[in-house]
Amino acid sequence: MKIKIMVVLGMAMLAGASCNKTDFNYPAGTVGISKIVYFPSVSTNGPHLMIIAQGAGFTDPGVTATINGQPVTPTTTGSVDPGTPGVYVINYSAANAQGFSASDFRTVVVIGSDVAANDFSGTYLRSATGVTSTWTKDSTGVYTVENAGGAVSGAGLTVVAVNYTGSQISIPEQTSADYGGVVSSSSETYNATASPVTYSWIFHAPNYGTGLRTFTKQ
Repeated sequence: MKIKIMVVLGMAMLAGASCNKTDFNYPAGTVGISKIVYFPSVSTNGPHLMIIAQGAGFTDPGVTATINGQPVTPTTTGSVDPGTPGVYVINYSAANAQGFSASDFRTVVVIGSDVAANDFSGTYLRSATGVTSTWTKDSTGVYTVENAGGAVSGAGLTVVAVNYTGSQISIPEQTSADYGGVVSSSSETYNATASPVTYSWIFHAPNYGTGLRTFTKQ
């Protein structure tokens, strides 16, 4: 008899539980006991890389920054002096209330009037690998460089390089579909008066090391 009573009580408890509906009317910004966190999004308007002539005007296209689909004002660092040749980087960022942040960038290259007669196009050999890199001049001070790292696996991969004043060269920070990410250079030298002409740089790209790479014009 005791066993029968326990079964009846158990069935009654299950029946009661099935009648309780879960309340999904959570307070705004929460799910149960968890707080919803909306992460920021920052996206550069226009290209990541802009190239202008010295003395030309520059208007920053800005970025689109949002949190949960709502626009927010981004933090902008860096500036451009259109009157001075150089490579300028502008960084944009936004953060939510929890401190999570997102960012994007733009590189602006000011090409000096003193490079109009320069032509660095040609084929350059990296003796460390026996592989060549080819420079093709696109416009004053602007080049498409094939295999900028002088790597065996880099044939056919291209980046934009600039000669922005004198014999100063750079791979300005840019996104590259060929290299699968952001690329740039540092520690650049171009010895235009050497015989033969040589140049060196550290090529920053996904899966590349940080060693100095030297090339000799062929």
